[in-house]
Amino acid sequence: MENSKKHPIDTLMSDTMDKIRQLVDVNTVVGAPIQAEGVTIIPISRVSMGFASGGSDFTGKHQKPEADNCFGGGGGAGVNITPIAFLVVHGENVRLMPLYPPAYTTVDRVVELVPDLVDKVSAFLKEKKEPEDQ
Repeated sequence: MENSKKHPIDTLMSDTMDKIRQLVDVNTVVGAPIQAEGVTIIPISRVSMGFASGGSDFTGKHQKPEADNCFGGGGGAGVNITPIAFLVVHGENVRLMPLYPPAYTTVDRVVELVPDLVDKVSAFLKEKKEPEDQ
């Protein structure tokens, strides 16, 4: 019959992963919205983490068969949470406000300018449409 008892390394790893899940969830990356004078501010963070776990069985030919405590092991994790930006929502406008210096690559700069571009194009189209309606 198969031994249904969990190996200590399984318990060690699942306990460590459960603790990490408690620390880091989607609310850690995208924080809770903050309401202030008609503006909603949503904090955005970068989360990086490391995880290690290991163990060893100390059973051998000199070990008594009834000895149950023949395992040594450990596990650990590190989590780094760094705030990187805020999403600012004011009416229908959404703006990303980075906490660090401006983007250095072309792609980063384009992504940063998209909200302004959308606002300007929308305003331009609205202006073009209004004279036609009159």
